[in-house]
Amino acid sequence: MLREQIAASLEQAFSKFGFAEPSVAQLRIACNVSLRTLYKHYPSKEAMVVAALEHRHQRYLTFLLHQSPVAGTESVFHIFNKLEQWMQQFAPHGCLSMNAIAAFPDNLLISKAVKDHKNQVRQFLGRQSQREDLSITLFLLHEGLSSAWPVLGKSAVTAAQQNLLQLLKDN
Repeated sequence: MLREQIAASLEQAFSKFGFAEPSVAQLRIACNVSLRTLYKHYPSKEAMVVAALEHRHQRYLTFLLHQSPVAGTESVFHIFNKLEQWMQQFAPHGCLSMNAIAAFPDNLLISKAVKDHKNQVRQFLGRQSQREDLSITLFLLHEGLSSAWPVLGKSAVTAAQQNLLQLLKDN
């Protein structure tokens, strides 16, 4: 339980402060634990980043599925509507995973965590849409929206939804 609470606090700290700014001492304060406890669960800053990303991944998928139609076209539209809410509430500066890659471009552990997350999101979109053949295209729309959000806001959502309508109509 404490390990998950620390991961949740780390996610919030990195989301708020980015990856370059917070020192381990600042992260300890954000987690409200001793330095020894923090290092016991996550022995390096990179391990702390991975924990935050993995926690966020689970929270993100749960958020997308909340009150979702079981599967199919309606589920995909629901996911893109929920993505807009996510960006507004939890990711106004863009995707935390992509920000982690930018901050730690050569770190294999962080790179693996981000790749795993993105791959699972692609698979999730394929399953929810019941169109595995469109999983990459849906993933690209998803990623484009989340990347464009800090610059375009609502217009990125509108454009993604229009493309989604066209894609599903044509297929």
